[in-house]
Amino acid sequence: MQRRKTIAVIGTLDTKGEQVLFIKRLLERRGFHVITIDAGVLGDPPFEPHVTREQVASAGGGDLTELVGARDRGAALAVMTRGTVAVIRELHARGELDGVLGLGGGCGTAITGAALRELPFGVPKLIVSTMAGRDVSPYVGTKDIAMLNSVTDIMGLNPILRRVLANGAGAIAGMVEMAEMAAEDGTPPRPTVAITVFGVTSVAAMRCRELLEQRGYDTLLFHANGTGGRAMEELIDQGAIDAVLDLTTTELPDELCGGKLSAGPHRLEAAARRGIPQVVLPGAMDMVNFGPPETVPSRYDGRLFYLHNPGTTLMRTTPEENRILGRWVGERLSRSVGPAALILPLRGFSEYDVEGGVFHDPEADRAFMEAAMAVAGDRVQVVEIDAAINDPECTGAAVELLLQLATTGALEGGAAKWQ
Repeated sequence: MQRRKTIAVIGTLDTKGEQVLFIKRLLERRGFHVITIDAGVLGDPPFEPHVTREQVASAGGGDLTELVGARDRGAALAVMTRGTVAVIRELHARGELDGVLGLGGGCGTAITGAALRELPFGVPKLIVSTMAGRDVSPYVGTKDIAMLNSVTDIMGLNPILRRVLANGAGAIAGMVEMAEMAAEDGTPPRPTVAITVFGVTSVAAMRCRELLEQRGYDTLLFHANGTGGRAMEELIDQGAIDAVLDLTTTELPDELCGGKLSAGPHRLEAAARRGIPQVVLPGAMDMVNFGPPETVPSRYDGRLFYLHNPGTTLMRTTPEENRILGRWVGERLSRSVGPAALILPLRGFSEYDVEGGVFHDPEADRAFMEAAMAVAGDRVQVVEIDAAINDPECTGAAVELLLQLATTGALEGGAAKWQ
């Protein structure tokens, strides 16, 4: 007999029990099996959940009695967050989880967000929250988490909240049902290539996407804005990406210089670690991204800037900075356990770096290239192209080189996967 689809509902039942029960009943009427998880510590729940607050606290390495007695809200939040993460992770590992809905205010949203960020991309995730009208990046991170604004506080069951909660239940139900339909649509799987893109490399990215899709490959484009780079690295580690055309590594200058679009210190590591084919180009390495002009740190007074738009001030990287960045790229590629190549566009790293452009600086570009080549090692194929990154000669060569690496490199399923 086919297993009923299961949706977990997370809430602090001491304060949100009435609303969790309302959602539970709606989902059960829709035919789902519902697992309720109690992350509260303030009082007894109004009904018996499937996973009790005592079990959640224990899974988080704590004791509920001690948490209640200590009256330390921060410590309790940390334990219940760890516990909820552990419970969700275990349910998913056992194949008993098809979707998750959480609801809450600040604490409940923090707990649920941490748990949902542990789930792979594609698993339906939704939070009904009083925090959804604000910056939700601390809760969503890089994951495909949907946020629904509760409009009113999540207390009682007033007419507006009833409708919002019903919408939330309908949304998660629809996500779970559509996930099953998508898995059964009959489309044969194709190799997936990740491409990084930025406004000043978009011409190149669009051309690479077109060329790859003409050859029968799926493409995933990631905006190199910090979140995009982290999401790509996570998907590579998850095994959802077969090869990488890392066309835009501009998040590295932001990491070095304190720009607003850093992807953190581990950018350009996942593909090397997992051994999937990768071709890297220094797209937009000529710039660091800051906010409006008044947000640029004073230590950069006197540097070359360009106002890209009212909210973004670009700063040209120097030869000294590019030497560091070149070493970073070369060293990370040198650790690749699979086929890797570095393409160096000799006539510019971005739309602004070409001859006549505001950031044209061959000396700075050459500093990057020389540093990268010096440390890349014999395992990395280095190709210099007498073109700018957005030129057809460069994009065509990048695609052909990636496919060459993929068909000759060690891939799961063999080279035939890429024919």
